[in-house]
Amino acid sequence: MHILLVEDDRSTARFIKKGLSEKGYTVEAVFDGDEGLHQATNGSYDLVILDVMLPELNGFEVLKGMRKHGIVTPVLFLTARDDTADVVHGLELGADDYLVKPFSFSELLARIKAVMRRGEKDAASSRLTVADLALNLLSRTAERGGRVIELSGREFSLLEYMMRNAGQVLTRTMILEQVWGYDFDTASNIIDVHINRLRAKIDRDHEVKLIRTIKGVGYVLKAETQV
Repeated sequence: MHILLVEDDRSTARFIKKGLSEKGYTVEAVFDGDEGLHQATNGSYDLVILDVMLPELNGFEVLKGMRKHGIVTPVLFLTARDDTADVVHGLELGADDYLVKPFSFSELLARIKAVMRRGEKDAASSRLTVADLALNLLSRTAERGGRVIELSGREFSLLEYMMRNAGQVLTRTMILEQVWGYDFDTASNIIDVHINRLRAKIDRDHEVKLIRTIKGVGYVLKAETQV
């Protein structure tokens, strides 16, 4: 695991870096908010440990800048400030946890592990898979067999609905209500058009077809192993 540590107290930084390195983590330490924001937005890290009271930019400003740049890396605040308002402010900005100084190394290690477990759980819940077809709900991307599939907004919504209900036959009325969200002429071929577009993108180059028509009823998306 690659960790960015932003801490202006160099003795504290050495203590944290030494302890985490002994536990097998790779730690990169910087000592002010400007450098912390630069590294966080230009590097690749699994976790940022961020002090609040920093020179140049404070920790709140660093976190705000990270989120503004679309950096969703988990952040654990370290601070001597234990005021409830500061804690709430940090969490509202998007911090994942908050540890008040002084702290024991064992507590820091436990907090790091808890933050990373939550991150793994969130990542898993944001991904739908059926056979070798995968849909990432956070990045709104799809791929099959490792190949990225370009989808329109409506195609993505339709595929998400079908994958959430994999193995279940979906009638045209059900699809219209859930994907289009309003009453529509069920005699229209709008669903057939979108299904055909999805088939062309998802099934055309694959021996195993996932989207199937149930004649006179609707459609189902399922793997061969589903019954």
